Amino acid sequence: MAGEVLQATLTAPQIKSDGHDPVYLRIRDLVYQTCGIYHSEEKLYLLVAACKRRMATERVKAGSAREYLELLTSPGYKETESRELLNEITIGETCLFRSPAQLNALHNVILPELVAERGKIGLRRLKVWSAGCSTGEEPYTLAMFLLDEKEKLLKDWEFSIQATDLNDRSVEAARAGIYGDYALRNTPENYKRKYFSLGEAGKLKVKDEVKAKITFTRLNLNDDSRMLFMKGMDLIFCCHHQCRGCLHQLPAQKGGCRLRPSPHPHHPRRRLPNRRQSLPEIVGSPPALVAAAF
Repeated sequence: MAGEVLQATLTAPQIKSDGHDPVYLRIRDLVYQTCGIYHSEEKLYLLVAACKRRMATERVKAGSAREYLELLTSPGYKETESRELLNEITIGETCLFRSPAQLNALHNVILPELVAERGKIGLRRLKVWSAGCSTGEEPYTLAMFLLDEKEKLLKDWEFSIQATDLNDRSVEAARAGIYGDYALRNTPENYKRKYFSLGEAGKLKVKDEVKAKITFTRLNLNDDSRMLFMKGMDLIFCCHHQCRGCLHQLPAQKGGCRLRPSPHPHHPRRRLPNRRQSLPEIVGSPPALVAAAF
């Protein structure tokens, strides 16, 4: 089967796209099959640039897109080079406290309902998943927010956050937890004083008490074997193109959730069975999924 896929990839019709070598379209399809990331015609130049950066490295030294495709699909290089390419194309820009509307939804709607339902059975623990956590801004924001809530609504509760991303470099940066002014531009001053210490070159470093609440790991959401370990989440934050896979990790308790899936060319918005749709104005943007089981 793998050989048939490779042969089909190498012999597919030559489709022109904006002056690029048509082999890049096959690399695009390979990336989509691997991790679910799709580059539209308008965004194909980003994939081409990432491929060219990898092709120019000492390890690869590919003279053409076809040579690089053959490397990406060869047994000796497929896993490692695919991973390196994904590191190039999954670099995102974000910041801490990026979406106050999502935190308001947690504070005013989702957490009170979760606490009420779990209180009925004496369960005082939350498992949170930040899927596509980039360089850690979202899970650290959630950890700080929930630590503050432990003084109020979540008193005597415990919580843990599983933070995952496809990009190895992003995961390493997230573990370090060191941020400059731009990443901290939306962070309230009281949070800076309470949950950060002074680092080098004027940057701030997340304190250990916050880091202790989070486990950072690399995860490809298309890897079914790894996704088995993400079961039983109570609350999920997820980028729009990952929504459908993450929803299956909610426990099948009462089938309740609040979500705001955003449109995507390959994952159109739809009403999901046995799940309550949220108020979109509560969750707001950026495009994301916020889902909770209760």
